[in-house]
Amino acid sequence: MNDWPDGWSGDRGNANGNGRGYGRGSSGAPPEGPRVMRHVQRPAPPQHGGVPPQQSRGYDEGYDQQAYDSGYNTGQVYGSPGGGQGGDGVPPQGQPYPGHAPNWRRRLKIGSLTLVVVLLAVTIGTYFWADSKLKREVDLSKVIERPGAGEGTNYLIVGSDSRDGMSAEEKKKLHTGSAEGKRTDSMMILHDGSNGPTLISLPRDSDVEIPSFVGSESGKTFPAKGRHTKLNAAYAEDGPELLVRTVEHNTGLRIDHYVEIGFAGFANIVDAIGGVEIDIPKAFKDKNSGADFQAGKQTLDGEQSLAFVRTRYAFAGSDLDRTKNQQKFLAALASQTATPGTILNPFKLYPTMGAGLDTLIVDEDMSLWSLGQMFFAMKGVTGGGGTSMNMPISGSSGGNLVWDKAKVKQLVQQLKNDEKVTVTSDR
Repeated sequence: MNDWPDGWSGDRGNANGNGRGYGRGSSGAPPEGPRVMRHVQRPAPPQHGGVPPQQSRGYDEGYDQQAYDSGYNTGQVYGSPGGGQGGDGVPPQGQPYPGHAPNWRRRLKIGSLTLVVVLLAVTIGTYFWADSKLKREVDLSKVIERPGAGEGTNYLIVGSDSRDGMSAEEKKKLHTGSAEGKRTDSMMILHDGSNGPTLISLPRDSDVEIPSFVGSESGKTFPAKGRHTKLNAAYAEDGPELLVRTVEHNTGLRIDHYVEIGFAGFANIVDAIGGVEIDIPKAFKDKNSGADFQAGKQTLDGEQSLAFVRTRYAFAGSDLDRTKNQQKFLAALASQTATPGTILNPFKLYPTMGAGLDTLIVDEDMSLWSLGQMFFAMKGVTGGGGTSMNMPISGSSGGNLVWDKAKVKQLVQQLKNDEKVTVTSDR
């Protein structure tokens, strides 16, 4: 009996068990020795200190004909004359492709050009937006027998008591009353020339002669009758055109542009810039305008500002003292509005322009450029080199203020010639 396990006994060879077995102690031939793997010849070592190649391994099944090449047996290293790249032209990981560094100078030029284009588009858009809001309703071509033009530019600036567009609540808040139509609440001539701006207030109670004129609506000619009345009556009778005609006739000074703003627009501008700081030398109250001010520096909102410039009954000098307050306030308003903080801040600029332009009435030839020049000239009245004054007064007649004809003539001559104004007002 054979004690060897199956597969190890000598009966593999024949049925008698005498075949060639390969078990231990078998008398048969020894098993075949291990196969010898084909010899894989090592590549020759690199010369001149190159990187030794990785040893290749040969395999009997499918790989015995060709040794595996890792790709490093060429001796090529990064930083070699191949440009610092591998054999396939790809740079090492994390390194940029040669010749593809960011062109910062070109990017800066493109960015600057884009910014300029955007700013130009915004500026042009703002110009046309603002220009479309201007109400060019005054036709100075209807004014007849006009004086000759002089040097510089003369603006007639009018503050009217127009209540157009105001609700009953706004009229009550601003103490404007509910009178129909509109009248001039303040009138000023602003001369802008090479010797600094000059602001001249025309008291509404000024005694003037109403000259011949052509009706702004009817086109009918009304002859002069030597009639004297208060200056503000000219506006009430036939509007801005007759007011310009009356001012030119009584002064001899040509008016180049007309600008008018109503109650609501004035108050809204002040609120849009966050109020106007002003120094009030003496406390005063006026129940008609709603004024109630203490002395000292303070910031006035739109409602308070309107009360400040309209107050007349609280002063002994009546209209003359009021015109001084108006000059003072308008110069402060212009000075605090025409600042980089307002002009360069769209959140202030657009509300301010919108508030003013919505109620601003100008002549048909007024451009935004001329309006801007007027505004900066107003700022310069108290900003150095400017002059502010009342029209020189010599006395009164029947409650009307009579102008000093000699001083007015000298003043007008200096303005026409764009000379430094030396005429002073005694009141």
